[in-house]
Amino acid sequence: MIRLSPAVLLRAYAAGIFPMAESADDPELFWVDPTRRGIIPLDAFHIPRRLKRVVRRGSFEVRCDSDFAAVMRGCAEASETRPSTWINAEIVRLYTALAAQGHAHSIECRHAGELVGGLYGVSLGAVFFGESMFSRVTDASKVALVHLVARLRFGGYRLLDTQFVTPHLAQFGAIEITRARYHRQLAEALRYSARFPRELPAGYDVVAAAGGEAAPVQANRLMS
Repeated sequence: MIRLSPAVLLRAYAAGIFPMAESADDPELFWVDPTRRGIIPLDAFHIPRRLKRVVRRGSFEVRCDSDFAAVMRGCAEASETRPSTWINAEIVRLYTALAAQGHAHSIECRHAGELVGGLYGVSLGAVFFGESMFSRVTDASKVALVHLVARLRFGGYRLLDTQFVTPHLAQFGAIEITRARYHRQLAEALRYSARFPRELPAGYDVVAAAGGEAAPVQANRLMS
């Protein structure tokens, strides 16, 4: 088996493909380039009314990049709704290395000091490639997603790639687009440079920002 490097992985993302494993126990990886790609338009993110109340109550302590490895372990856990996972040891190795280089980020939701949910993904140019999320208590991954979108809008991101559309993501405005359209949007977003903000300004309204009520920061263009 040829071991991939973080640099090769980033080039793959820039080309519109990503790796997966058949199962957590399978050491091999394969490349995926879906014919129909899932994205969440950052200017059309929908937050259900009940979830807005949950976020504004501050039911969870939300952190960024404080325990990336633990978030990956959480995403790899089997559950009643997800009895198997595609996250194997090679995936963990590669994405942990990307996080150490600043190219991957996690959002963690904690309750009473315990990690109860979160998500992680890859950042490249003005694109965030969402990889996986998990919840050990109700709403934890949903709150993490709201905080992610608020940060992406604040940081000037232009594309949020979800890979596929699930019923869970559809409620937030996720849509499917063709492979060709995705590759065009990807190429355009990679012409810009965004910044992933681990912290938001004091008093920043996360719900308003994620829902499009607060103006995002513009990304810096890399090429004319």
